[in-house]
Formats: sequence, C-alpha cells, structure tokens
Amino acid sequence: MMESHNSPSQSANRQIALAAGTVMIAYVFSSVINLAKGVVILRAFGTGMENEAFWAANRVSEVLFNLVAGGALASAFIPTFSSFLVHKQKENAWKLASSIINLVLVIISVLAILAAIFAPQVVRYILAPGFVDDPEKFQLTVQLLRIILPSTVIFSISGLMMGILNAHQSFLFPALAPSMYSLGMIFGVVFLSPSMGIFGLAWGVVLGASFHLLVQLPKLIHLGGNYWPILGLDNPSVRQVGTLMLPRLAGVAVVQLNFLVNTNLASRYTEGSVTGLTYGFALMLMPLMLIAQAIATASLPTFSAQAALGKLDEMRNSLSTALRAVFMLSIPAAVGMILLRFPLIKVLYENGTTFTSESTELVAWALLWYTSGLVGHSAVEILSRAFYAMKDTRTPVFVGVIAMSLNIILSLVLGPVFLRIGWLAIGGLALANSIATGLESIILLIILRKRLNGLEGSKIFNLLWKVLLSVVLMGIAIWWLVDFTNLSNGLTLAIGALVGAGIFAFSLLVFRVEDFNVLVKYFMRKIIRNKA
Repeated sequence: MMESHNSPSQSANRQIALAAGTVMIAYVFSSVINLAKGVVILRAFGTGMENEAFWAANRVSEVLFNLVAGGALASAFIPTFSSFLVHKQKENAWKLASSIINLVLVIISVLAILAAIFAPQVVRYILAPGFVDDPEKFQLTVQLLRIILPSTVIFSISGLMMGILNAHQSFLFPALAPSMYSLGMIFGVVFLSPSMGIFGLAWGVVLGASFHLLVQLPKLIHLGGNYWPILGLDNPSVRQVGTLMLPRLAGVAVVQLNFLVNTNLASRYTEGSVTGLTYGFALMLMPLMLIAQAIATASLPTFSAQAALGKLDEMRNSLSTALRAVFMLSIPAAVGMILLRFPLIKVLYENGTTFTSESTELVAWALLWYTSGLVGHSAVEILSRAFYAMKDTRTPVFVGVIAMSLNIILSLVLGPVFLRIGWLAIGGLALANSIATGLESIILLIILRKRLNGLEGSKIFNLLWKVLLSVVLMGIAIWWLVDFTNLSNGLTLAIGALVGAGIFAFSLLVFRVEDFNVLVKYFMRKIIRNKA
C-alpha cells in the first residue's frame, strides 16, 4: 500500500478494487433477491416434506454444474483464456472458448440424461437414503429431480459465459446472473405453485437458469468474438485446459461429495434437517458472496495477467491487499451474523405456520456452526485464485482433498457426538465443514507464502490485531442489545447491524487501519467527484 500512485502494483490494486466494488454492488442486489427467494419458498412450503424433497433433488443439478461448468472449469479456463488476451491472440482465445463450450455442452447433456434415467437409484443410494422409508417423499424427490435436470445444460453454457466476460474485465452482468436465477424461482413459487404445488418451484429452477444465461448474452455478443462449431480435441490450449482442470475437477468432486454426504446424513435425522442445513449454509453464503467471492472474482483476471507476464512481485502485493480486505470485512461479518442470527432468521422466515420457532432453531443452529468458518472460507476463495492464476491447480486440489476428506470423517463423528450431548446433529455437520475449511486456508497460506517469498505478513498481522480488538468492542455492544433489551426482532436486527458497523468502523479509524483509511478516502473522492 506504500507504492506511488503510478506504480504497477498500485494500478493493479485499484483495478481490483474498482472491479470488486462493481461486483459487490451487483452481489448486494443478488443477495436481496436471494433472500426474497428464501422467504417466498419457506413461507410457501416451510421445512416440511415438499421442501425437503426439493432441496435434495436440486443438489444433483448443483453438483453437475459445479463439476463441469463451475469452479473446476473456470479455474482452468480463465487463466488460459486470459493468457491469449494479454498476448493479443484474440482468435486463439475465441477458438478455445468455442471448443470448451461445445465439449461442456456434450458432457453435461450426457450426464443429465443418465441422471434422469437412473433418478430412483440416485435418490436411493446417493442423495437421500433416509427418504426410502417414506415412499411419498422418495417418489416426489425422483420426480422433482427429473424436472430440474435440464437446468444443468443451460447452466453449463452460462457458467462459461461468466468466465469469458470476467476475463474481459466485465463483471457486472455475471454478478447479476445469480439474481436472475432467484427471480426465476420466485416466479415459479408465486405464479406456478398455486396450481402446480412444489413442481412449480422445480420449473422455476429451469426458468431461472434461462434467465441466468440470457442476462449475460447481450454483453457477450457485444464483445464481438467469433464462434466455431468445433470440439478442438487436437488444440493444445484445449488440452491444457483439460490438464489444468483434471486436478481441480477432483477437488470440486470432493467438495460436492461433502455436500452429498451432509444431505445424506441430514436425511437420517429430525425432519427439517436437510432444509435447516441448506438454509443455514445459504445465509452464511451471503457475506461470503458479498465479500470474498466479489474480491476473488475481481482478482483472478488481474492475478492471471500478472502471472502470465511474470510479475510475481506485483502479484504478491495484490494478493496481500486482497487478503487484508477479506479479513477486515469477513471477521466482523461472522461475529455479527452469529450474534444476530435469531432475529435475522425470525424476521426473514418465521411466520408461525409453515415456518415455526422449531424451524428457526434448526436454521439458527446450522448457521452458528457454519458461520464460525466464514473467515476460513473467505481466505480459501482468495488463495485458491492465486494458485489458478499461476496455472497450478494441483496444489489447491491436493490440499482441498485432504481438508474435505477430514470434513467427511468429522461429519460422521460429530453428528452422533452432538446427538449424545443432546444437541441437534446438523450442528456437527456444519462444524465439520468449518474445521476442515479453516485447516485448508492455513495450509494454502503457508504454501503461497513460500512460493511468493512472503505475503507482506507484517501488514496482515498489523491489520488482524486491530480488527480483532475492534470486533470485540462491536460484539459486546451487539450482545448487550440482543440479551438485555426487549426490542422487536426487526429493531434488534436493524439497530444491532447499524450500531455494530458504526462501532467497528469508528474503532478502525481510531486504530488508524491503513486499508480502511484508503477505502474511506476512495469513497469520499467518489462522492466529491459525483457532486462536482
């Protein structure tokens, strides 16, 4: 942060900050829509049989998307595609994009068809063995799965479009895409479910996937790239993407296996456990998306360009800046969400009929243990992007496989342990995820520190102690407000968030946290410039 304003590192950091700001704004909108989606679904179906069946069925489409067109492919495709762009090889870049799109379309279509044919076996042996004892719930899950599967084909193309646009430093429309998906699901509940029941929501998933793609299409066309109807199996760059993707694919497969294991185990516990786990994780994803994923999405193209040009000193500076920003924002977000989890869930979901106080307990319990791992999740988002930018997918995958294997073991152990203590078992599943992810972030940090000859550790530690002290002051205020006042849930949530954010921000100013001061000055300049 001490470089001159004209230094390449400072310019790269400003580019990341500007892009991250754009993504964050879009993610705020997406988060609001996503929250509305959750409220609409839970108020319509609660945590009962239909919602349980839906979220179990929807897990397969998410797994297929993430395996082929999500994190696995994006981590291999964007650095290779960006390398062509920075070296002014536009035609090669678009031939690569065309080949990958065509290959993914074929692969995901075949997988979706197989999943539809063997849907009963998928539900019985993989998704929700606990549903077998309830024939109605089991059959409903199979039917919903077959309706939802076409969305994976649409998502496969849309996911690649996000990568292409991000590589061109275009972040707004890819960041808005998730909100379009949520809008499709809301449409399904509001307009289709009154006559179709839970099947209306399933068709809303397919509609939302279409919206996810269509919102990005105009910007992609505007880029002016050419499309080739080729598979490109003999293209070295396609093979390079495949080579880079295979280790990452294994890593994503393990992550998705963890989600399947959690769904599998949760289906054996108290009714509502699958939904409670799903919504607890979804609420934790809100700050993760707004903070870590926004900064990571904006950082990857810059990291990739720096790595492609061999500017590792600049990359080290940009990575350290991104990590400090993530720590500065994710730590207070985690503490605030833990302390305000009950008023948050009651305001959003509880209605006394389909979503009762017992439902609130389930979601709040899962959220408590998931959010304890928010900082670890946030660090992994940034650190893994640095490895991908250097075209190293093996290291983060190897570390991820170890961590997620530990997650599975801990899930099998901690669920029963929580039950014996008298606690809800889903808390053990969520805690297992947090422990494993925390370990993963620490190992990745150590490896990157050696590879880049440091990560400006003194700046990171100097930030951390000031942030932690500020969070303690913030936490005391929120705790007092929640436990010693009789305000309504809505007022407790609003005042708690505002007071907590105010105390935290004031503390950072008093402690002269450089990264926060830079952020404040940046926004002040923007406000003054807009007024002028």
